[in-house]
Amino acid sequence: MTVRKVWIAAGAAVGGGLAFVMLLVVGVYVVAGNLLNGAGGTVALAKGSVPAAYRPLVQKWGNLCPAINPALLAAQLYQESGFNPRAVSPAKAQGIAQFIPGTWATQGIDGDGDGDRDVWDPNDAIPSAASYDCHLASYVKDVPGNLAENMLAAYNAGAYAVIKHQGVPPYSETRNYVKTITTLAQSFAAPVTRLDPSRQAAGAIEFAQKKLGTPYLWGGEGTPEQGGRFDCSGLTQAAYESVGITLPRVANDQYNAGPHPSRGELLPGDLVFFSDDLTNSRAIRHVGIYVGGGYMIDAPRTGAVIRFDPIDTPDYFGATRVTEDGAKALPTSV
Repeated sequence: MTVRKVWIAAGAAVGGGLAFVMLLVVGVYVVAGNLLNGAGGTVALAKGSVPAAYRPLVQKWGNLCPAINPALLAAQLYQESGFNPRAVSPAKAQGIAQFIPGTWATQGIDGDGDGDRDVWDPNDAIPSAASYDCHLASYVKDVPGNLAENMLAAYNAGAYAVIKHQGVPPYSETRNYVKTITTLAQSFAAPVTRLDPSRQAAGAIEFAQKKLGTPYLWGGEGTPEQGGRFDCSGLTQAAYESVGITLPRVANDQYNAGPHPSRGELLPGDLVFFSDDLTNSRAIRHVGIYVGGGYMIDAPRTGAVIRFDPIDTPDYFGATRVTEDGAKALPTSV
């Protein structure tokens, strides 16, 4: 929703842009790594996906045991608190890892060795979250199936339920939780191979292309009352809504709607993001839809119109290949 300065040779962009805007690369690629087969040490975090202040902790403690990896731990923290160390839930869960007081009393550890266990201190809470995951995994290690999935199910439903059902229990809440965290983990892991193209990309681009020339409106979601105008994340949200994918409203939340292709692996339809802080996805303030050739369609700022803009600027943060499962896994509030 926020504004980014852009520099563009508009005539060249529009003239060339219409020629490539609907060209999609066709092919079959391998989805980045299997994040649920243990081997936590093989999983690197995607650039900027975890705030820089917490990245070393997540990378270190995400390798505590074979049931977890850094991306999985990051997904849990994001789902629980959006990396907010002062978060408090209606159920009185506290801190970045959202421990309830009773669980913290038995599972909290002194992660930084300073002599106390502080649920509000990420240096204690993040190690405690990893330790708790591994503690649960030890209870279900002999249960058939995937250890990480069984651990997540134990986190949600209790180890007894996992042991009783010899795997993820048939509770919709638990199965949804397991799917949510494992899907989110793909957004926090740095891809190790090429990513599948998005099946809905062409439709999202077509929607955005039809809005070229529409005046920008801060907070705009394209409603009739707003004269069909958009801001940056309103445009991307509406574009993907047109192909049946519901994205969050603001740009930094949209970043976790799928895995993150590198600059050289961008395909039309990828969302591209911009920030003044290139170490923290929570600081993202602008988003557009990549159309190829180094250009995107975006709603840039007040006084401008929806247009083609270059993406290779100093504040380019990264990209997301939106997936239906990735969008569904995002928390409703972070």
